[in-house]
Amino acid sequence: MSPPDTDALTRNGPPARGGDTPLLHVNRLSHSYGGFPVLAEVSFTVYPRECVAVIGPNGAGKTTLLLRLCGVLPGMPGQVGVGGLDPADPQQRRKLPAVVGMVFQNPDDQLFCPSVLEDVAFGPLNLGVPPEEAWQRALQAMEAVGLPTSWGDRPPHQLSGGDKRRAALAGVLAMHPQLLLLDEPTAFLDPRGRRELIHLLKRISCAQLIATHDLQLVAAIASRVILLDGGRLIADGPPEDILTDGQLLEQHGLEPPGPPYLASTCMSQASPSQGLQSDAPGQPSSR
Repeated sequence: MSPPDTDALTRNGPPARGGDTPLLHVNRLSHSYGGFPVLAEVSFTVYPRECVAVIGPNGAGKTTLLLRLCGVLPGMPGQVGVGGLDPADPQQRRKLPAVVGMVFQNPDDQLFCPSVLEDVAFGPLNLGVPPEEAWQRALQAMEAVGLPTSWGDRPPHQLSGGDKRRAALAGVLAMHPQLLLLDEPTAFLDPRGRRELIHLLKRISCAQLIATHDLQLVAAIASRVILLDGGRLIADGPPEDILTDGQLLEQHGLEPPGPPYLASTCMSQASPSQGLQSDAPGQPSSR
């Protein structure tokens, strides 16, 4: 077996925008639990290689949004398109794991095999990838997230919280998704684990949609920020606009990450061609 090729999972070029086809298209997405609305006509797009942060207070609808995008929660057809697939269509839903992968807030929710290597290889094997290639992908993904391949025989429950998160992420990356969904990826991590995760997420090549309260994480890695509150899209734009708008953040239960952090990280994320995005292409969003 040849050595894992970790370069396949690292970034190659800037986020695709402009005339490129969106990877994710969300069109007036709404969702309710028992008649109680938690998402209300949310619309946005995500392009290949973009890293988009979804921020907002508790109950804003961030996790529900991710669960709708990956097809865990049922919905109305026509509201979501991911790589040309509609998660609400049962036939298309079966193909979705090859396109979009989600890392849940609690890694124990997706680690269930006897060993780390088996867990990481489970996804590609379930997609029908030949066993030799699946094990190769698993080793490649473990190395890419910083898990020693010698740990492959370890039971997942013996890993630390940070290493469990790495294993869960490796299991999704081994499926080679076009879109990676992450729900509060820095939750429960110590400062070192958080720094290591930020460094890792910066290197991942696929598009990312990250639901988080961690605005320092957002400033460090996001090329774009979406603000949700009460299930509605409040703002959509570059981090240096949204994260420096203290009044906007405070109105929606958030606090700016602080000038020193923004100066060293957030400002470097902007591309000269980026501006605020709204439902109508080319028009500034209303805050």
